[in-house]
Amino acid sequence: MRIAAAFAGALLLSACGTVSPLTPPEGAATPTAPYGAAATPSAEELLRREALAAPERSVELRRRSEERQDDPFDLPPE
Repeated sequence: MRIAAAFAGALLLSACGTVSPLTPPEGAATPTAPYGAAATPSAEELLRREALAAPERSVELRRRSEERQDDPFDLPPE
């Protein structure tokens, strides 16, 4: 009985995640264009990340361990 109830609960919860395009509620308007913009951006344009928001890795990872150079600013706390 418990297994059937757990299965039914999981089935009901899985039905909650329907996928559909986002639309504003009835009677509500879409947001206005940002200040200085000529047109209102679409949802895809708002979700696209700029290069500065997700930069590529520009340093090569170390392949083997190496001795660290002495750092004159690595002082113990006073």
